Amino acid sequence: MNKRIGIIYATVDGHTLKICNELVKTIEEKGKKVDLFTIDTFNKNISDFDKLIIGSSIRYGVHHEKIIEFINKNKPQLDTIKTAFFSVNLVARKPEKNTAETNPYVIKFFKNITWKPTIVEVFAGMLDYKKYKTFDRIMIQFIMWMTKGPTDKNTKIEYTNWKKVKQFGERLATF
Repeated sequence: MNKRIGIIYATVDGHTLKICNELVKTIEEKGKKVDLFTIDTFNKNISDFDKLIIGSSIRYGVHHEKIIEFINKNKPQLDTIKTAFFSVNLVARKPEKNTAETNPYVIKFFKNITWKPTIVEVFAGMLDYKKYKTFDRIMIQFIMWMTKGPTDKNTKIEYTNWKKVKQFGERLATF
């Protein structure tokens, strides 16, 4: 069977999917085949892949529950192939918190699971208050207020460093 690269992701507001689409484009530009799945639609065998990339957004300081369940359930199979993990969160908008070694959510994530991917990356997400439900908007505004971020309800800022996303995609094509 022809081996390939797979990307599995979970997103709340769609920005992780946007990052995944850029990763797919970059990997395919390098001549590699890549399949993209939501955590809810992945029904393949992990052994069908040479490499598996897992991406998750954060909401209220926690990565997507289904991603955590998937990793914990499939750790033995994940450990037999090359893997990567990326986190999308607003804390990564701060230069001092935009690496796997300095991002508090990624550090906490890996303290709570035993899986160790080959590569880990962190991307800043998007802040779009108008997209959020009332409760989420208020909670995110409070969190942003505490972290000295923008709180105006009309704020829409994409913090993602797309050059960093492209570089990660290039690395994924060759690791």
